[in-house]
Amino acid sequence: MIGNLFMYDLRTLPAFSVAVLAMFLVVGFRYMLVAFLFYGYFHVWRKKVWLAYKVSAKPYSRGQFRREIGWSLLTSFIFAVAGSLMVVLWQMGYTHLYSTFSWQDLWYMPLSLVCAMLLHETYYYWLHRLMHHPRLYKYVHKVHHNSLITSPWTAFSFHPTEGVLEAIALPLIVCVLPLHYGIIVFLLTFMTISSVVNHLDIEIYPAGFAQHWFGKWWIGATHHALHHKEFRYNYGLYFTFWDSLMGTESPLYQKLRRP
Repeated sequence: MIGNLFMYDLRTLPAFSVAVLAMFLVVGFRYMLVAFLFYGYFHVWRKKVWLAYKVSAKPYSRGQFRREIGWSLLTSFIFAVAGSLMVVLWQMGYTHLYSTFSWQDLWYMPLSLVCAMLLHETYYYWLHRLMHHPRLYKYVHKVHHNSLITSPWTAFSFHPTEGVLEAIALPLIVCVLPLHYGIIVFLLTFMTISSVVNHLDIEIYPAGFAQHWFGKWWIGATHHALHHKEFRYNYGLYFTFWDSLMGTESPLYQKLRRP
């Protein structure tokens, strides 16, 4: 989608509006598809198999899914506006976004993906902690935490202010880090999938994953469910290293990390 938008000048209102609509359809469809597939498989089709791995015993609140989908579609629209603005910034020469491919990209693209994820993780961790400040929480982050028991539909369920704050992360990153548009498409897709997995309320990773060398630093449904339960811990997005460094990892999860 981003690659096709490179062909058009989006610096006019009609072209920009069309780009936003096109991106909204893609982002919204991707969110709905991923959430539907994970909910259908783990909570409906294979429910009996995965029931033992459910993190929370409490049921979902009445009307929760409908509210989450509504907020998530609004978030998808905000993400679409941010994505279109990112292309405009590229066309104006303000970003390091690029669409060409050379042999050096065989090693640079994976490296840039890791760097982008680390930058995104850092941005999100500190933003997340800030959104939990008592003076900001109810105006910015409470909508997301209205889902006391998370579901795949919780993934994008944000207040518009939080949606904007999260949407600007990638445009900011490409202003300082050269990224191929293919890496951006991959990262956005991966971000959607990981967010759905983290809000699934079913731990899909194997037993002992939290003790594995990689699992110690990777966030799953258990890690994030504790955040929704305890509020004061587990602020990470992909990784746990900021929580470990800053002492904000849940003591309950730390027990899982011990052999």
